[in-house]
Amino acid sequence: MPNSAEPHYEHGMVSRTAVLLVNLGTPKAPDTGAVRRFLRQFLSDPRVVEIPRWLWWPILYGVILTLRPRKSAAKYATIWTVKGSPLMVHSEEQALLLRGHLGERGLDVDVSLAVRYGEPSISSVLQQLRRTAVERVLILPMFPQYSGTTTASVLDEVFDELKRTRNVPEVRWVRNFHDHPAYIEALKLAVLAHWKKHGRPQDAGGTLLMSFHGIPKRTLALGDPYHCECQKTGRLLAAALGLNDDEYRLTFQSRFGRAEWLQPYTATTLHELGAKGVPRVDVICPGFAADCLETLEEIAQEGRQEFLGAGGQEFHYIPSLNASPAFISALADIAELHLQGWSVARDERTRRAAEAQKSRDRARRMGADR
Repeated sequence: MPNSAEPHYEHGMVSRTAVLLVNLGTPKAPDTGAVRRFLRQFLSDPRVVEIPRWLWWPILYGVILTLRPRKSAAKYATIWTVKGSPLMVHSEEQALLLRGHLGERGLDVDVSLAVRYGEPSISSVLQQLRRTAVERVLILPMFPQYSGTTTASVLDEVFDELKRTRNVPEVRWVRNFHDHPAYIEALKLAVLAHWKKHGRPQDAGGTLLMSFHGIPKRTLALGDPYHCECQKTGRLLAAALGLNDDEYRLTFQSRFGRAEWLQPYTATTLHELGAKGVPRVDVICPGFAADCLETLEEIAQEGRQEFLGAGGQEFHYIPSLNASPAFISALADIAELHLQGWSVARDERTRRAAEAQKSRDRARRMGADR
């Protein structure tokens, strides 16, 4: 694989450090064509669908990409905003606020956003960072619970780009933050803020349901720690809220295909709760760092219909953390922890800039033209 051309270099350039937030991605528009392109890239990832390609391609191209885009586009249309995709709107705000938050802590760090599927791609953003003299990159996947289907796929794409890079930057990454105290605190505050307005569901005979994105059950047997990390997040959040074991449920949503996925399923549980006469359910999705189709449509719309249609009386969706102050602070804590050892303090940059100027002057005295 040929190396890509390196950006323009000048003696004495001050190298920079960047944090790269990476979320899953979104179609560019809520129409059939854009959704088809998004699904093609997403469902072609062998980390996401582990079926042999010779068996999967006919299903993907012959059935799924023929039938599903139109249906999914209609669902996206119900959540699309005047600013665009909710996931992209929230993600861009997260990146902007995180940079400001790190700056307030005295850290001179760039913060950029990329998505695994769609645009801005990981490859294009890494190339842009290289053009701005970034030589150290911290990859922060916005998936609190690690999975081979998400975080590992992000790293695949990062290293695919580095394979084509001649002057490879120093790279670190955050593997997970499912049990980070600041993340749990942000979740707790989100729930308590909702309960302050609407009361606790448990006081009315209801329950709190924590819904995580599902993955095939076989991945657990094959060693993926995702299920265990979801369970730990649930336990820590319940403890932070002072809940007993019978005051909350943990479920898995977004099942795709016929294979068995992690259980209990969210939709099935919501139906059962409604049928049993549970009057109220509050749902939070701790694994989603930003609201998206899976939270705003699958849970807030379809989940609501499932519960109320089965006999439930009151359904509440608690929004994702999005750009809440507590979550931005948590992201800053996580980033700062992983940035240790790199020269990112603002006063350090001033010192390095002075040294860079000396290096530039020395190089020019020796005949360098740049």
